[in-house]
Amino acid sequence: MKYKMVVSDLDGTLLDDEKQITDKTVYILNELHKNGIEIVIATGRNYYMAKKLIEPINNLNPVILSNNGSVVRHNDIVLSCNYLNPLFFEKIYNEGLRRGLNPFIHVDEYDNGYDIIYEKEEFEKEYSGYIKKDYNRAKLIKFDPPNTGKILSVCYFNEYNKLSDFGTEMINPKYYNTIFNRNLGNLALLEFLHPEGCKWSSLKKYAVQKNIEPEDIIALGDDNNDIEMLRNAGMGIAMVNGTEEIKKAVRRISKFDNNNSGVYYELKELFDLK
Repeated sequence: MKYKMVVSDLDGTLLDDEKQITDKTVYILNELHKNGIEIVIATGRNYYMAKKLIEPINNLNPVILSNNGSVVRHNDIVLSCNYLNPLFFEKIYNEGLRRGLNPFIHVDEYDNGYDIIYEKEEFEKEYSGYIKKDYNRAKLIKFDPPNTGKILSVCYFNEYNKLSDFGTEMINPKYYNTIFNRNLGNLALLEFLHPEGCKWSSLKKYAVQKNIEPEDIIALGDDNNDIEMLRNAGMGIAMVNGTEEIKKAVRRISKFDNNNSGVYYELKELFDLK
């Protein structure tokens, strides 16, 4: 089978633990690009951070599915977006407060210079270090849930056992998509997004525009937010350093982890490149 598209997650997949793309991986992606294979990035990160992290392959001009597919951009131009209904945010927010949990929110304000809003001044402690002091694109604001617009993702970053019951009890696919990322050390990231805020949902729509069938896609990832994408792609590859859930969901697991150019070796074998 001749694959036409390679889609990769970032953290734990394309990036090593130092948040770098290895020279081998840069090389293989360039070779594929020269041979007409489209390279796509699908990440839970916001667009600004994703764009910075993929600078070594900027020459490939990849489409970026950021915030787990809630917004898709190419050369800063929005191709598609899915915003969470503020009324659903209000319900999630109030239930979180009842449990002693306060969220931060990824919003689609890239052109206005910020991507995250939060309401706790002691943000490093409150959000377990998710928002760094040197990140200048986060904005302190008092939440007004019914009037909060352009919501890409409502996030809770905390210990797994503090989020597990909350996430399970709040599942309601009719109104929002719930993602529970666990490949984060001792912490977990619980996200609430638009029902179509999903890597696979956005990728599928984009692939249709490019006349590419699911069976023509190779997808690689390491965390639970990648499961649906890997299950539905023609070839879904879970990183050997991935969660147990994602490794159980696929037919192929990488031979090498993200720190040892795992993406390079899988693509080299699948495309039979020297």
